[in-house]
Amino acid sequence: MKKLILSFIIAVAAISAHSQILKPVTWSYAAKKTSATEATIFMKATIDAGWHIYSQNLKDGGPIKTTFTFPAAKDYTLVGTTMEPKAITKHEDTFNMDVSFFEKSVVFQQKIKLKAGQTIVKGSVEFMTCDDKQCQPPEDISFSIPVK
Repeated sequence: MKKLILSFIIAVAAISAHSQILKPVTWSYAAKKTSATEATIFMKATIDAGWHIYSQNLKDGGPIKTTFTFPAAKDYTLVGTTMEPKAITKHEDTFNMDVSFFEKSVVFQQKIKLKAGQTIVKGSVEFMTCDDKQCQPPEDISFSIPVK
């Protein structure tokens, strides 16, 4: 019986080591007040070599685009939409269309108008990560960014 249990534990450990969940993107966040009543929120994706995430500006029928969601708040309002730098655009056979994406790192920015001197900007980002062989399932990550 002990051999059976030991064999089972070794098999589970081997499967777990082989099928680790890949996390090729890490997010970091910051805020900078630009005046007494305005601030900019920075959302940075650091992307592992060989991987990419997609632009917010994609046509339907392709990969999951990066989407930022900010629930209504009493301490601030959004000014415009979330901005992104110029993306790389290439044809991807997988989706049979031109797609725009980012490699290595990308910083998205959202301007806000403050109704209070300090606040915490809450929201979430949904994104999809792919390399030249595979795509990870879309992820939805919540964030909370203090503005002082």
